[in-house]
Amino acid sequence: MDSALARRMLAASTEITKAALSADDPDVVLPMVVRRAAALAEADLGLVMVRADDGRLTVEAAYPAQPETAGDPVGAVLSARSAAARVSRSGVPIVVDDLIDDPLTAPYVPSSLRIYGPFAVAPFGTRERRLGALAVYRRRGAATFTRVAVEVLTGFAAQAGLALVLAEGSTARERIAVYQERERIARDLHDVIVQRLYAAGMQLEVLDRKLTGRLAAEDSARLTDTMDQLDQTIAEVRATVRTLRSADPETPAHAPDLADSMRSEVQIAGELLGRPPKLEIEGDLTEVPVALADHARAAMREALSNVVRHSGARSVLVRIRCSARSMRLQVVDDGCGIPRDVTKRGLRHLEERAAAAGGSCVIHSSPDSGTTVTWEVPL
Repeated sequence: MDSALARRMLAASTEITKAALSADDPDVVLPMVVRRAAALAEADLGLVMVRADDGRLTVEAAYPAQPETAGDPVGAVLSARSAAARVSRSGVPIVVDDLIDDPLTAPYVPSSLRIYGPFAVAPFGTRERRLGALAVYRRRGAATFTRVAVEVLTGFAAQAGLALVLAEGSTARERIAVYQERERIARDLHDVIVQRLYAAGMQLEVLDRKLTGRLAAEDSARLTDTMDQLDQTIAEVRATVRTLRSADPETPAHAPDLADSMRSEVQIAGELLGRPPKLEIEGDLTEVPVALADHARAAMREALSNVVRHSGARSVLVRIRCSARSMRLQVVDDGCGIPRDVTKRGLRHLEERAAAAGGSCVIHSSPDSGTTVTWEVPL
Protein backbone atom coordinates (compact mmCIF):
# COMPACT_ATOMS: atom_id res chain seq x y z
CA MET A 1 0.00 0.00 0.00
CA ASP A 2 1.50 3.35 -1.04
CA SER A 3 1.93 6.10 1.52
CA ALA A 4 -0.70 8.40 0.01
CA LEU A 5 -3.39 5.71 0.21
CA ALA A 6 -2.34 4.83 3.75
CA ARG A 7 -2.69 8.49 4.79
CA ARG A 8 -6.16 8.68 3.22
CA MET A 9 -7.24 5.55 5.05
CA LEU A 10 -5.87 6.86 8.36
CA ALA A 11 -7.60 10.21 7.87
CA ALA A 12 -10.91 8.52 7.04
CA SER A 13 -10.65 6.19 10.04
CA THR A 14 -9.84 9.10 12.36
CA GLU A 15 -12.80 11.09 11.05
CA ILE A 16 -15.16 8.17 11.58
CA THR A 17 -13.87 7.55 15.11
CA LYS A 18 -14.31 11.19 16.13
CA ALA A 19 -17.78 11.35 14.64
CA ALA A 20 -18.89 8.07 16.25
CA LEU A 21 -17.68 8.97 19.73
CA SER A 22 -19.21 12.45 19.61
CA ALA A 23 -22.59 11.52 18.10
CA ASP A 24 -25.64 10.93 20.31
CA ASP A 25 -26.69 8.11 17.99
CA PRO A 26 -23.85 6.09 16.41
CA ASP A 27 -26.17 5.12 13.52
CA VAL A 28 -25.98 8.65 12.11
CA VAL A 29 -22.33 7.90 11.29
CA LEU A 30 -23.18 5.08 8.85
CA PRO A 31 -23.66 7.39 5.82
CA MET A 32 -20.21 8.84 6.50
CA VAL A 33 -18.71 5.35 6.73
CA VAL A 34 -20.10 4.21 3.40
CA ARG A 35 -19.13 7.46 1.68
CA ARG A 36 -15.51 7.13 2.84
CA ALA A 37 -15.41 3.45 1.89
CA ALA A 38 -16.58 4.19 -1.64
CA ALA A 39 -13.97 6.92 -2.00
CA LEU A 40 -11.10 4.77 -0.71
CA ALA A 41 -12.02 1.86 -3.00
CA GLU A 42 -12.75 4.17 -5.96
CA ALA A 43 -16.16 2.55 -6.25
CA ASP A 44 -19.34 3.73 -7.93
CA LEU A 45 -21.53 2.55 -5.06
CA GLY A 46 -21.02 1.70 -1.43
CA LEU A 47 -23.42 -0.07 0.93
CA VAL A 48 -23.25 -0.67 4.67
CA MET A 49 -25.40 -3.56 5.83
CA VAL A 50 -26.33 -4.38 9.42
CA ARG A 51 -26.82 -7.95 10.54
CA ALA A 52 -30.00 -9.19 12.22
CA ASP A 53 -30.25 -12.05 14.72
CA ASP A 54 -31.51 -14.41 11.99
CA GLY A 55 -28.43 -13.77 9.83
CA ARG A 56 -30.10 -11.57 7.22
CA LEU A 57 -28.63 -8.18 6.38
CA THR A 58 -30.46 -4.90 5.97
CA VAL A 59 -28.98 -2.09 3.90
CA GLU A 60 -28.81 0.88 6.28
CA ALA A 61 -26.86 3.43 4.20
CA ALA A 62 -25.70 3.89 0.62
CA TYR A 63 -23.39 6.20 -1.26
CA PRO A 64 -24.43 7.86 -3.50
CA ALA A 65 -27.55 8.26 -1.35
CA GLN A 66 -29.87 8.04 -4.41
CA PRO A 67 -27.98 6.05 -6.99
CA GLU A 68 -29.10 5.99 -10.60
CA THR A 69 -30.53 2.49 -10.47
CA ALA A 70 -33.94 0.90 -10.73
CA GLY A 71 -34.47 1.71 -7.08
CA ASP A 72 -32.81 2.86 -3.89
CA PRO A 73 -31.15 -0.13 -2.14
CA VAL A 74 -31.51 1.38 1.34
CA GLY A 75 -33.94 -0.73 3.32
CA ALA A 76 -33.43 -3.84 1.19
CA VAL A 77 -33.08 -7.09 3.12
CA LEU A 78 -30.46 -9.54 1.83
CA SER A 79 -30.68 -13.28 2.20
CA ALA A 80 -28.74 -15.02 4.97
CA ARG A 81 -27.09 -17.01 2.16
CA SER A 82 -25.86 -13.97 0.25
CA ALA A 83 -22.14 -13.24 -0.07
CA ALA A 84 -22.41 -10.24 2.24
CA ALA A 85 -24.18 -12.30 4.92
CA ARG A 86 -21.50 -15.00 4.67
CA VAL A 87 -18.79 -12.38 5.12
CA SER A 88 -20.55 -10.90 8.16
CA ARG A 89 -20.54 -14.37 9.75
CA SER A 90 -17.10 -15.61 8.73
CA GLY A 91 -15.12 -12.39 8.90
CA VAL A 92 -13.42 -13.23 5.57
CA PRO A 93 -13.78 -10.70 2.72
CA ILE A 94 -15.07 -11.75 -0.72
CA VAL A 95 -14.29 -10.20 -4.10
CA VAL A 96 -15.83 -11.16 -7.47
CA ASP A 97 -15.33 -9.90 -11.01
CA ASP A 98 -19.01 -9.76 -11.90
CA LEU A 99 -22.06 -9.91 -9.66
CA ILE A 100 -24.32 -11.38 -12.34
CA ASP A 101 -21.98 -14.06 -13.67
CA ASP A 102 -20.35 -15.32 -10.48
CA PRO A 103 -22.33 -18.26 -8.95
CA LEU A 104 -21.41 -17.02 -5.47
CA THR A 105 -23.41 -13.82 -5.88
CA ALA A 106 -25.72 -14.22 -8.89
CA PRO A 107 -28.72 -15.82 -7.10
CA TYR A 108 -28.89 -13.04 -4.51
CA VAL A 109 -28.47 -9.81 -6.52
CA PRO A 110 -31.54 -7.53 -6.20
CA SER A 111 -32.78 -5.85 -9.37
CA SER A 112 -31.58 -2.44 -8.19
CA LEU A 113 -27.95 -3.64 -8.23
CA ARG A 114 -27.84 -5.46 -11.58
CA ILE A 115 -26.13 -2.56 -13.34
CA TYR A 116 -22.98 -3.26 -11.30
CA GLY A 117 -20.25 -5.80 -12.00
CA PRO A 118 -17.06 -5.80 -9.90
CA PHE A 119 -17.93 -6.35 -6.26
CA ALA A 120 -16.03 -6.54 -2.95
CA VAL A 121 -17.38 -6.97 0.55
CA ALA A 122 -15.58 -6.88 3.90
CA PRO A 123 -16.73 -7.68 7.45
CA PHE A 124 -17.94 -4.64 9.36
CA GLY A 125 -17.26 -4.63 13.09
CA THR A 126 -14.90 -6.54 15.32
CA ARG A 127 -14.23 -10.24 15.85
CA GLU A 128 -16.25 -10.16 19.07
CA ARG A 129 -19.03 -7.90 17.71
CA ARG A 130 -19.75 -8.41 14.02
CA LEU A 131 -22.12 -5.65 13.03
CA GLY A 132 -22.58 -6.60 9.38
CA ALA A 133 -20.76 -5.99 6.12
CA LEU A 134 -19.38 -3.12 4.06
CA ALA A 135 -19.66 -3.59 0.29
CA VAL A 136 -18.45 -1.61 -2.72
CA TYR A 137 -19.50 -1.89 -6.37
CA ARG A 138 -18.28 -0.71 -9.76
CA ARG A 139 -20.27 -0.40 -12.97
CA ARG A 140 -20.31 -3.36 -15.32
CA GLY A 141 -17.28 -3.23 -17.59
CA ALA A 142 -15.12 -1.38 -15.06
CA ALA A 143 -11.85 -2.77 -13.67
CA THR A 144 -12.12 -5.33 -10.89
CA PHE A 145 -11.04 -4.49 -7.37
CA THR A 146 -7.36 -5.11 -6.78
CA ARG A 147 -5.87 -6.92 -3.80
CA VAL A 148 -4.72 -3.58 -2.42
CA ALA A 149 -8.22 -2.09 -2.75
CA VAL A 150 -9.72 -5.05 -0.89
CA GLU A 151 -7.09 -4.75 1.86
CA VAL A 152 -7.88 -1.06 2.24
CA LEU A 153 -11.61 -1.77 2.37
CA THR A 154 -11.11 -4.53 4.95
CA GLY A 155 -8.87 -2.41 7.15
CA PHE A 156 -11.18 0.58 7.00
CA ALA A 157 -14.29 -1.54 7.71
CA ALA A 158 -12.59 -2.98 10.79
CA GLN A 159 -11.55 0.44 12.08
CA ALA A 160 -14.96 2.01 11.42
CA GLY A 161 -16.74 -0.96 13.01
CA LEU A 162 -14.53 -0.73 16.08
CA ALA A 163 -15.33 2.97 16.40
CA LEU A 164 -19.06 2.24 16.32
CA VAL A 165 -18.73 -0.57 18.86
CA LEU A 166 -16.82 1.77 21.19
CA ALA A 167 -19.42 4.49 20.62
CA GLU A 168 -22.23 2.08 21.51
CA GLY A 169 -20.44 1.23 24.73
CA SER A 170 -19.93 4.90 25.57
CA THR A 171 -23.58 5.67 24.86
CA ALA A 172 -24.69 2.73 26.98
CA ARG A 173 -22.56 3.93 29.91
CA GLU A 174 -24.04 7.41 29.61
CA ARG A 175 -27.56 5.97 29.58
CA ILE A 176 -26.81 3.86 32.63
CA ALA A 177 -25.55 6.96 34.45
CA VAL A 178 -28.74 8.83 33.53
CA TYR A 179 -30.97 5.96 34.69
CA GLN A 180 -29.03 5.68 37.96
CA GLU A 181 -29.52 9.38 38.62
CA ARG A 182 -33.22 9.09 37.77
CA GLU A 183 -33.52 6.15 40.14
CA ARG A 184 -31.82 8.14 42.93
CA ILE A 185 -34.20 11.08 42.43
CA ALA A 186 -37.20 8.74 42.30
CA ARG A 187 -36.10 7.00 45.49
CA ASP A 188 -35.71 10.33 47.29
CA LEU A 189 -39.12 11.49 46.10
CA HIS A 190 -40.82 8.26 47.11
CA ASP A 191 -39.05 7.51 50.38
CA VAL A 192 -38.77 11.07 51.70
CA ILE A 193 -41.06 13.58 50.03
CA VAL A 194 -44.13 11.38 49.59
CA GLN A 195 -43.87 9.93 53.09
CA ARG A 196 -43.61 13.39 54.66
CA LEU A 197 -46.55 14.69 52.66
CA TYR A 198 -48.58 11.63 53.63
CA ALA A 199 -47.70 12.04 57.32
CA ALA A 200 -48.63 15.73 57.17
CA GLY A 201 -51.97 14.84 55.58
CA MET A 202 -52.66 12.25 58.27
CA GLN A 203 -51.89 14.77 61.01
CA LEU A 204 -54.29 17.25 59.44
CA GLU A 205 -57.01 14.60 59.26
CA VAL A 206 -56.50 13.74 62.94
CA LEU A 207 -56.70 17.45 63.77
CA ASP A 208 -59.85 17.81 61.66
CA ARG A 209 -61.41 14.92 63.54
CA LYS A 210 -60.60 16.43 66.94
CA LEU A 211 -61.93 19.84 65.97
CA THR A 212 -65.20 18.59 64.47
CA GLY A 213 -67.94 21.06 65.38
CA ARG A 214 -65.54 23.60 66.83
CA LEU A 215 -64.38 25.21 63.59
CA ALA A 216 -66.25 27.78 61.56
CA ALA A 217 -67.66 26.39 58.31
CA GLU A 218 -65.20 28.48 56.29
CA ASP A 219 -62.19 27.21 58.27
CA SER A 220 -63.40 23.61 58.07
CA ALA A 221 -63.77 23.90 54.30
CA ARG A 222 -60.28 25.41 54.05
CA LEU A 223 -58.82 22.53 56.06
CA THR A 224 -60.60 19.96 53.88
CA ASP A 225 -59.36 21.69 50.73
CA THR A 226 -55.79 21.62 52.07
CA MET A 227 -56.02 17.87 52.69
CA ASP A 228 -57.39 17.32 49.18
CA GLN A 229 -54.50 19.32 47.72
CA LEU A 230 -52.03 17.17 49.67
CA ASP A 231 -53.67 14.04 48.27
CA GLN A 232 -53.40 15.42 44.75
CA THR A 233 -49.76 16.40 45.27
CA ILE A 234 -48.93 12.91 46.51
CA ALA A 235 -50.60 11.39 43.44
CA GLU A 236 -48.62 13.69 41.13
CA VAL A 237 -45.32 12.93 42.85
CA ARG A 238 -45.99 9.20 42.63
CA ALA A 239 -46.73 9.54 38.91
CA THR A 240 -43.41 11.38 38.51
CA VAL A 241 -41.65 8.58 40.37
CA ARG A 242 -43.11 5.98 38.01
CA THR A 243 -41.97 8.00 35.02
CA LEU A 244 -38.44 8.43 36.40
CA ARG A 245 -38.17 4.70 37.06
CA SER A 246 -39.23 3.75 33.55
CA ALA A 247 -37.00 3.43 30.49
CA ASP A 248 -40.08 4.27 28.46
CA PRO A 249 -42.07 6.99 30.29
CA GLU A 250 -45.30 5.67 28.78
CA THR A 251 -44.68 2.12 30.03
CA PRO A 252 -43.38 1.86 33.59
CA ALA A 253 -40.82 -0.95 33.77
CA HIS A 254 -41.10 -1.61 37.49
CA ALA A 255 -42.48 -0.15 40.69
CA PRO A 256 -40.77 0.60 43.98
CA ASP A 257 -40.33 -2.50 46.14
CA LEU A 258 -43.83 -3.33 47.33
CA ALA A 259 -42.82 -4.98 50.61
CA ASP A 260 -40.72 -1.96 51.56
CA SER A 261 -43.58 0.36 50.68
CA MET A 262 -45.97 -1.60 52.88
CA ARG A 263 -43.55 -1.52 55.82
CA SER A 264 -43.18 2.23 55.35
CA GLU A 265 -46.97 2.76 55.38
CA VAL A 266 -47.28 0.67 58.55
CA GLN A 267 -44.46 2.62 60.21
CA ILE A 268 -46.14 5.97 59.49
CA ALA A 269 -49.47 4.69 60.83
CA GLY A 270 -47.68 3.48 63.98
CA GLU A 271 -46.19 6.92 64.59
CA LEU A 272 -49.63 8.49 64.35
CA LEU A 273 -51.33 5.82 66.47
CA GLY A 274 -48.63 5.84 69.12
CA ARG A 275 -48.10 2.07 68.76
CA PRO A 276 -46.91 0.08 65.73
CA PRO A 277 -49.39 -2.17 63.90
CA LYS A 278 -48.34 -5.80 63.53
CA LEU A 279 -47.36 -6.67 59.95
CA GLU A 280 -47.46 -10.16 58.46
CA ILE A 281 -46.28 -10.76 54.89
CA GLU A 282 -46.64 -14.16 53.24
CA GLY A 283 -45.43 -14.83 49.70
CA ASP A 284 -43.23 -13.02 47.20
CA LEU A 285 -44.42 -9.47 46.53
CA THR A 286 -41.81 -8.84 43.84
CA GLU A 287 -43.98 -10.72 41.33
CA VAL A 288 -46.91 -8.34 41.72
CA PRO A 289 -47.38 -6.35 38.47
CA VAL A 290 -46.74 -2.61 38.53
CA ALA A 291 -50.38 -1.54 38.18
CA LEU A 292 -51.60 -3.90 40.91
CA ALA A 293 -48.77 -2.82 43.21
CA ASP A 294 -49.89 0.80 42.86
CA HIS A 295 -53.47 -0.19 43.72
CA ALA A 296 -52.28 -2.21 46.72
CA ARG A 297 -50.24 0.67 48.13
CA ALA A 298 -53.17 3.05 47.82
CA ALA A 299 -55.52 0.52 49.42
CA MET A 300 -53.15 -0.02 52.35
CA ARG A 301 -52.77 3.71 52.84
CA GLU A 302 -56.53 4.32 52.78
CA ALA A 303 -57.29 1.46 55.15
CA LEU A 304 -54.67 2.58 57.68
CA SER A 305 -55.80 6.17 57.30
CA ASN A 306 -59.31 5.13 58.37
CA VAL A 307 -57.86 3.32 61.39
CA VAL A 308 -55.89 6.41 62.46
CA ARG A 309 -58.77 8.83 61.96
CA HIS A 310 -61.73 6.93 63.33
CA SER A 311 -61.02 3.71 65.19
CA GLY A 312 -59.34 4.60 68.49
CA ALA A 313 -57.91 1.06 68.23
CA ARG A 314 -55.48 -0.38 70.75
CA SER A 315 -54.09 -2.95 68.34
CA VAL A 316 -53.93 -3.21 64.56
CA LEU A 317 -52.96 -6.22 62.44
CA VAL A 318 -51.97 -5.97 58.77
CA ARG A 319 -51.83 -9.22 56.79
CA ILE A 320 -50.54 -9.43 53.23
CA ARG A 321 -50.73 -12.73 51.42
CA CYS A 322 -49.49 -13.21 47.86
CA SER A 323 -49.99 -16.49 45.99
CA ALA A 324 -49.62 -17.47 42.36
CA ARG A 325 -53.23 -16.50 41.71
CA SER A 326 -54.10 -13.58 43.95
CA MET A 327 -52.98 -10.97 46.42
CA ARG A 328 -54.94 -10.34 49.63
CA LEU A 329 -54.53 -7.35 51.90
CA GLN A 330 -56.27 -7.38 55.27
CA VAL A 331 -56.31 -4.65 57.92
CA VAL A 332 -57.87 -5.64 61.26
CA ASP A 333 -58.37 -3.30 64.23
CA ASP A 334 -60.12 -3.61 67.62
CA GLY A 335 -61.52 -0.09 67.60
CA CYS A 336 -64.99 1.37 67.73
CA GLY A 337 -65.90 0.60 64.14
CA ILE A 338 -66.61 3.07 61.38
CA PRO A 339 -68.76 5.96 62.67
CA ARG A 340 -71.98 6.46 60.78
CA ASP A 341 -71.50 10.20 60.39
CA VAL A 342 -68.12 10.09 58.60
CA THR A 343 -67.72 10.46 54.86
CA LYS A 344 -67.49 7.19 52.93
CA ARG A 345 -65.15 8.63 50.30
CA GLY A 346 -62.16 6.60 51.45
CA LEU A 347 -64.16 3.37 51.53
CA ARG A 348 -65.41 4.03 48.01
CA HIS A 349 -61.84 4.49 46.86
CA LEU A 350 -60.94 1.07 48.30
CA GLU A 351 -63.84 -0.57 46.47
CA GLU A 352 -63.15 1.29 43.21
CA ARG A 353 -59.48 0.28 43.17
CA ALA A 354 -60.35 -3.35 43.82
CA ALA A 355 -62.96 -3.32 41.06
CA ALA A 356 -60.53 -1.67 38.64
CA ALA A 357 -58.10 -4.55 39.23
CA GLY A 358 -60.81 -7.20 38.84
CA GLY A 359 -60.98 -7.91 42.57
CA SER A 360 -63.15 -7.14 45.57
CA CYS A 361 -63.16 -5.24 48.83
CA VAL A 362 -65.19 -6.46 51.81
CA ILE A 363 -65.55 -4.39 54.98
CA HIS A 364 -66.92 -5.72 58.29
CA SER A 365 -67.33 -3.16 61.06
CA SER A 366 -69.10 -2.96 64.42
CA PRO A 367 -68.63 -1.02 67.69
CA ASP A 368 -67.95 -4.28 69.54
CA SER A 369 -65.48 -6.11 67.30
CA GLY A 370 -63.81 -3.27 65.42
CA THR A 371 -63.22 -3.21 61.68
CA THR A 372 -61.78 -5.70 59.20
CA VAL A 373 -61.00 -4.59 55.66
CA THR A 374 -60.26 -7.42 53.20
CA TRP A 375 -59.00 -6.21 49.85
CA GLU A 376 -58.19 -8.90 47.27
CA VAL A 377 -57.23 -8.84 43.59
CA PRO A 378 -56.29 -11.58 41.12
CA LEU A 379 -52.75 -11.80 39.73
